[in-house]
Amino acid sequence: MYFAALLARTEDGWEASDTELDDVETLSDLADLAREASPEDDTVLVLIEQEDAWFGVVRVDGEDDPRIYVSDAAAAARSSYGEILLTDELLGREPGDDVPDLDALDLDGTEDGEPASAGDDDEEETGSSETITHSPLGDGQILEDLGVTEKELRALDADDALNTIAESLGASEVLETVR
Repeated sequence: MYFAALLARTEDGWEASDTELDDVETLSDLADLAREASPEDDTVLVLIEQEDAWFGVVRVDGEDDPRIYVSDAAAAARSSYGEILLTDELLGREPGDDVPDLDALDLDGTEDGEPASAGDDDEEETGSSETITHSPLGDGQILEDLGVTEKELRALDADDALNTIAESLGASEVLETVR
């Protein structure tokens, strides 16, 4: 299960709206969705959490590029919604690096469930420099000017992070209405 909400800052305070991400395939789609929530080009936060395993914040300020923070990159990578946030740029790789080169794959039969030899295990562990770790990724200062420091953001537990963020912004009541 996941939960996603948009928090748009207006001159009257924060406005929250529930959002479906089923039609969102890219970060660009998500940014467009956020911009639609604020006709005045105000700050919009997209808050996403999945199964209390990870949370993400996307900040869109007018036409600026979206800023992203993900609490647990490895957990998010296993989620279709997390994959939207884990862009090539955020992961520090060139676009298209994730497309496997079929000629370079070692199809030795182990993909069918046959046990790999002990030597293969060592090779896999040391050969994967693109392993995504269970650590935060992105702009830790994404909410700094809104009252949530990088240290506070990194210390949040995924199970209550969105509520804590909303409380710090003074938007906990409006977030609760869409939950």
